[in-house]
Amino acid sequence: MTEQTDVQPPVSTAIIAADGRVLMIRRRQREGKLLWAFPGGGIEAGESPEQAAVRETDEEVAVEVKATRVLGDRVHPNTGVHMSYVACELVSGTAIVKDEDEIAEVAWISHSQIPEYVPYGLFGPVQAYLDEVLRSA
Repeated sequence: MTEQTDVQPPVSTAIIAADGRVLMIRRRQREGKLLWAFPGGGIEAGESPEQAAVRETDEEVAVEVKATRVLGDRVHPNTGVHMSYVACELVSGTAIVKDEDEIAEVAWISHSQIPEYVPYGLFGPVQAYLDEVLRSA
């Protein structure tokens, strides 16, 4: 007999900075207070957070990225989901809404726009990474 649970699988998100901006997506369905987020989704069985971030980015916004490092992990305070945050380099492609069922819009935003898109603040290690890579661009 297998045990059924309603526990959501861990999620991996891709933090993609290029040309002084970071890529964000607006989900069709709000998750609690969350509307704008980074590309990402559930980590599949046998997959690392880095592999999931790369795969989900292609599935959602049609760009190829290379994972460079995991910035951190936490249980998200608004959703209760275990999250991994992965810094990624843009390899090729132009971000578009590829997964129209989940994604409503994509935006490349500047460092100064982050509070407009994420008024409740970013996870500390993600904010520190973006402070470094976007301010130096």
